[in-house]
Order: sequence, then structure tokens, then C-alpha cells
Amino acid sequence: MSDRTKFGLIGKNISYSFSEGYFSKKFKKLNLKELTYKNFDIPEIMEFPFLIYQREEEFIGFNVTIPYKESIIKYLNSLDPDAEKIGAVNTIKVMDNNELVGFNTDAFGFENSLKPQLKEHHKKALILGTGGASKAVAFVLDKLGIEFLYVSRNPSKENEISYTDLSEELMESHKLLLNCSPVGTHPNIDKAPAIPYEFITNKHYLFDLIYNPSKTKFLANGEEKGAQIKNGLEMLELQAERSWEIWNNDAQQ
Repeated sequence: MSDRTKFGLIGKNISYSFSEGYFSKKFKKLNLKELTYKNFDIPEIMEFPFLIYQREEEFIGFNVTIPYKESIIKYLNSLDPDAEKIGAVNTIKVMDNNELVGFNTDAFGFENSLKPQLKEHHKKALILGTGGASKAVAFVLDKLGIEFLYVSRNPSKENEISYTDLSEELMESHKLLLNCSPVGTHPNIDKAPAIPYEFITNKHYLFDLIYNPSKTKFLANGEEKGAQIKNGLEMLELQAERSWEIWNNDAQQ
């Protein structure tokens, strides 16, 4: 790693953020006293260039979260092949020549967190939400050969349906339910995606990218029906470690 010392998280309304605490503890554990990690809570993505302008020599990299995983791409010099396919970035590396390279470590984190509990009958999935995180999830499902439909409040594409389209038949055939929406996150912990939970069985697997609270209403509703459940904490930890590897790999292009 170079003599640069700063990392940051780009997002909006991110005081709750996982990343700042995670990396600050990591730096302390590794006795890397010179390194810092800070939240950069910006109201509009257009402020990103001003954030790094004249200070880019200080930064090693950034993480990117809601709602900027897609809109930040136009400010980057290049993308890793997977990030380009996904169309969303959650990790940025500042190269020695100050070029900004975008990566997606959400896909790595999701795949390695999801797979241990996958069963033979998890052949079709419903992705709840259509934001940047859902693109990484779809990329992984494609890779694993799992068919999927997006569920959106405003469906506009061929493979998108609305929440009102979720019939008993669809719930029965899609045993993997993936919440990529922010619905149910702290402080709105009494909310859950509007799906017909009465059709969930012990054959279903509910995965929520949310980690705070640790058991969302979405997951609790599934658990009541005997479904497998998992939150997004392990995924976050895995993607964070993958980001750390990218920032520390001088050969990474």
C-alpha cells in the first residue's frame, strides 16, 4: 500500500453505516494507526468530484452505498469486468496515477453468504427491489443458474412484476426470496416488503440484505412459517474483506 492514508464511505443518510465501524476496528486490530475511515454523507452524487478534488492523493479507496452504487459510475475512469456486467459499484480504488477504478464486492459477499444454505429445490428466486444491490444479486443468481424475477413497486421491464402480482402459484414456484429493498431497516423495523407471507413454507429460504435489525420483520415472518432465514451481516463482512484485498493489491487493475 502507498503512503496514502484515507478511506471513506460514499452514501446518503449513512450515520447507521456498517463500514466505518468495521474498518476502524480492523485498523486498530492490525495496529495501522495512520489509516482512517470516514463517512461522506452527500445529498447529491454530483458532490463526489468535489470531495476528492485536490485531496485525491490522500485517498486509498472508497466504499459506495445507497443510493449511489449506479450513479457514481460516470465519475470513474474504468470498471472491473464484473462491475461492468453488474452495472453497479460498491468499491473504488484510487490508483497511483489517481485514476478511479470501480469494483463490485457485493456479488462476492452475497454469493459466499447465500450458497451454504442453498438446497436442490431453490431453483427460482424473487428479488424484492431493483436498486444497485439487486443488480449484484441478479449477477450471482445468473452465475448459479437460478432463474429469477424482480419484484418492484413500479415494474417497467420484461422480467419485473409488481407486488400485487405475487400469487400463491408464484410463491410456490419461487422458493428463494431475496430482500434487496431498504424496507424494514432501522428505524422502520415494523415494516416488511408487501408479499403474501401466508404462502411461505418450510421449503423457502428468505435472505435479507439488511443487517440492522438482525432479524427484520421480513425474516421473522418467514421464520414463523418454518423457512430458512439469513440476514445481510455476513455478506457485508465478506464484501468488506474483499474490498480490503482490492485496496491492498498493487497489481489490481
